[in-house]
Amino acid sequence: MDCRYELFPLEKIGLLESILSNPVLRGLNVTIPYKVQVLPYLQEMEEAAAGIGAVNCISIESRNGERYLKGYNTDAYGFETSLRPFLKAHHQKALVFGDGGAAKAVKYVLHKLGIEFISVVRTPAEGCILYRDVTESLLDTHHILINTTPLGMSPNIESCPDIPYACLTGHHLAYDLVYNPEETLFLRQAAAAGASVKNGMEMLYLQAERSWEIWNR
Repeated sequence: MDCRYELFPLEKIGLLESILSNPVLRGLNVTIPYKVQVLPYLQEMEEAAAGIGAVNCISIESRNGERYLKGYNTDAYGFETSLRPFLKAHHQKALVFGDGGAAKAVKYVLHKLGIEFISVVRTPAEGCILYRDVTESLLDTHHILINTTPLGMSPNIESCPDIPYACLTGHHLAYDLVYNPEETLFLRQAAAAGASVKNGMEMLYLQAERSWEIWNR
């Protein structure tokens, strides 16, 4: 296939127009910090992207001689597809560590799957709890643990969400969106306690493959 995938670093979102002027451009991936700022440039958003309020993939078409941009969130697809094979009947409630952009797609998927969740953060925020509130009794009922923060990401590999890992059991599933290193301290401690573990590598591949399908259908 005659195509290329190139990087377009932007100092500010206003420079996007210069990239969109390229007549052979079929689509874009969007990374932090522009997943929300890019929304005013779109003519349409798929259901997941609209529900999440963030876009990481854009298709570029010509409709009636005009440029037409549609936004997608393939992070949600990647997370859901990689999570489903690990879910068991007792996985009814989740703790989501972090409440930033990455958490938006995670929470959208959990809501879609009917899994109750609580966001866990470092500083007080409405609708969230603090890490110190993650107790043994809470872990007795919340068997899915999802790290959406950069804790444990290289080069800071000795950091992790501050929770009582000794309280985890074989009923728990620990999912880390971080994939570098492949086994974070979060996953290593969860596995040592008997939990099932999953890193974000498959999610990364799946969201990329989904973007490719969108651009080439």
